Amino acid sequence: MKLSKIAVLACAAALAIVGSARADEVGKPAKPYKIYLLDKSAVSSDQLKGKVVVVNRWATWCTPCKAEMVVFENYLRTHPDTDLKIFAVTVELSVPPSKLKPLQGILHYPLALSVPSGGYAIKDAVPTSYVIDRAGVVRFAAAGAFTDESFDELVTPLLKQAAPAAQ
Repeated sequence: MKLSKIAVLACAAALAIVGSARADEVGKPAKPYKIYLLDKSAVSSDQLKGKVVVVNRWATWCTPCKAEMVVFENYLRTHPDTDLKIFAVTVELSVPPSKLKPLQGILHYPLALSVPSGGYAIKDAVPTSYVIDRAGVVRFAAAGAFTDESFDELVTPLLKQAAPAAQ
């Protein structure tokens, strides 16, 4: 009974308006990271330079997280051939990768098992998302689910920016 109340409170917090919990890292360079994907490969921040990156923390039991996955899918389907990279990182250590494989089969972005680097943790609730621009600066870090409109308003202008020159 107590656990279900906690889950309800967590979901209610996740439904808060996106952006209401702006983080102190917004506007600062993103901390280096390595994302360990479901297929056992890894992607590092160095490999993603010049891309717009979304690191999304989610859980299988989280209804707003599932709705947000549809938002990400819609965006990728309507904006093909962009430099947008989305990584959905589960927060559940108890869910075996084999249980996530069917979901990975229908998504156009990878599921991940961990981001052990500091700075990409859950902020009060799931989903929590971090959006990093082409220059490697954190432009968004907050809990709450994106809508189609809020995601488009944030990401589309970032994708229109030119990638920084290689150094």
